[in-house]
Amino acid sequence: MGTGGATSASGGISGSGGYSGNDQAGGMGGANTGSGGSSSSNIPAGAFLSVSVVDSMEAGTLGYACGVRTDATVACWGDNTYGEATPPAGTYASVSVGSSAACGLRTDGTIACWGNNLSGEATPPAGSYISVSSGDHYACGIQANSSVTCWGDNTSGAATPPAGVFTSISAGSQTACGVMANRTVVCWGNNDFNQASPPSGNFISVTVGNDVACGIRTDGTVACWGGSNAFYPGEATPPAGSFLSISAGPTAACGVLSDGAVACWGDSGGGYTAMAAPPAGTFSSVSAGGPFACAVKSTDRSITCWNLPDQTLGGY
Repeated sequence: MGTGGATSASGGISGSGGYSGNDQAGGMGGANTGSGGSSSSNIPAGAFLSVSVVDSMEAGTLGYACGVRTDATVACWGDNTYGEATPPAGTYASVSVGSSAACGLRTDGTIACWGNNLSGEATPPAGSYISVSSGDHYACGIQANSSVTCWGDNTSGAATPPAGVFTSISAGSQTACGVMANRTVVCWGNNDFNQASPPSGNFISVTVGNDVACGIRTDGTVACWGGSNAFYPGEATPPAGSFLSISAGPTAACGVLSDGAVACWGDSGGGYTAMAAPPAGTFSSVSAGGPFACAVKSTDRSITCWNLPDQTLGGY
């Protein structure tokens, strides 16, 4: 959604952003393992290319995630109330999970979505696409002609993208942003915390969470904007360094640094004591959710997650 989704320095999106105010993320399996990651049996074994973690749970659901395996199939796990953890068969280039529906870019360029279709978010328009991003009851994709089309809920205007040529797109909670061909960022939808008011400059990719958005500049540094520090301090204040990919969640953001390490910043309180404390190691992809995160290890391509909630986090 946002995002919660991971956007890479090469453009496109593999994750999601957004948050609907329901912090529950149970049903993912495993205990809260702090900075050491999780070996939960609910996380599918095997080699993956990318992972996407929900950070905008539908009321009454407990969170889910999806990943693209190295054989291009998609595996999902967690809450399956609306069928969001039951992807259709086929081969995929990327996957992006939203609040209760997910979408994947098939290797033939078409989009398939599954899960809750309350607002039409699981009914993508026909056509050929180069990327897709799922938000809170809506989704957006970059078509083969580099224009953006969105579908689903348009209460905040997030499903009404501007015209133009895009190279990267991210659908957050009720705000979406994209990198245009001239490397500038444009955003639309909810702007309550200035999350739809990006800074000037040249960017490679962008990711949108709840009320914060972040982008990788052409020099590899990260800039973030928006945010309510009264609720989730620090998410709009990224660390220094050169990043390969980033993902904005509802309370914190994470990114893969140029040396493969993961750095996270933002809220580490409110019961989410390890959200901003990723495990050591080298990674190729990361997705920040609420209140947990997952990443693909660069060594064996397995998925590891941290701050997975248990009975001490939310009482479920």
